[in-house]
Amino acid sequence: MASRYTDQEIERLLQEKKSLPQNYRSRIQLNDKRGHKERELDLTGSSGNKFRLILRQSNLNPLDFSIIPAVFPPKSNQLYRLRRYNGKSHEHTNQIENGTFYDFHIHQATQRYQELGAQEDAYAEPADRYSDFASAVRCMLQDCGFEMPHDPQLAFFGENES
Repeated sequence: MASRYTDQEIERLLQEKKSLPQNYRSRIQLNDKRGHKERELDLTGSSGNKFRLILRQSNLNPLDFSIIPAVFPPKSNQLYRLRRYNGKSHEHTNQIENGTFYDFHIHQATQRYQELGAQEDAYAEPADRYSDFASAVRCMLQDCGFEMPHDPQLAFFGENES
C-alpha cells in the first residue's frame, strides 16, 4: 500500500533540515543513461527521515528535466515524491482544477490529490523562479530544507551559501 501524508506532514518533511555533504556538487553531476542523464543522492534529515534527491535530464531536450526531493516512508519500499521541479517540455493539467498550462512547473504532494487516488504529486503550478536545469536545482535546494556545507572560500569574500 502506498504511503499517505497530510499537507502538514508534507510541509514538515519539506522543511526538515537536510545537510548536504561537502562534495555534494560532484555527487549530483549527472551520469549518462539511455537517452537521458541522471543522478541520485541519499540523505538523512535532522529528524532521522531518509530522503533521496533525484535529478534527471533528457539528452535531446535540455528543457526536459525533473528534480525530485523524495522521502522513504517508514515501513515502505516505495519513494514518496514531495516535490517535482519540471522543465518546460510538456503540457500539464491539474485534474481537480481542470486547468492546463505549458510552462516550467513545480509539482507538489497534496493530501487532496492523494484522496482522489491520483499520484501524490499530481498537482502542479507554473514556476517563474527558474529557467533551466541549474536554476531549478538551486530553487529546489532553497525551497526544501537543504543546508549547504560551509565553504571557507565564500567566507573569505563575506558570502555565505546557506
